[in-house]
Amino acid sequence: MQLIATQPENLFQALADQTRLRIIRVLAATAEEACLCELVDSLQEPAYKLSRHLKILRQAGLLSSQKDGRWVYHQVVSEPEYLDALYATVRVLPDPDRIYQADLARFKERMCLREGGRCRVGILSDALKAEAK
Repeated sequence: MQLIATQPENLFQALADQTRLRIIRVLAATAEEACLCELVDSLQEPAYKLSRHLKILRQAGLLSSQKDGRWVYHQVVSEPEYLDALYATVRVLPDPDRIYQADLARFKERMCLREGGRCRVGILSDALKAEAK
């Protein structure tokens, strides 16, 4: 796990996007690590878009990534200590449209599909789209 030292303004710049806030909010609320396909199904956003946002969050020092076979797992970074306070703030932000609540519910449901604590299914929403055709 490689930590990237960052300036405070880079942290807030990284969080200045709704999609990146959604990613951080789900991962910080659950303290889980998640692969791209689990985030795609949870946030209902395309993989290419989430992949780009994950890269920005890693570069800002908010996420770490670990490769396991063909999957890469992302989780929030907890060092330095002030990041825990930042995540606590993100978790309690207002959610008037219940977007974050829905993301979290889908994330928890998606995590139940893990085998041995790891994702082994791929992007489930793509499989469902293929079945619908």
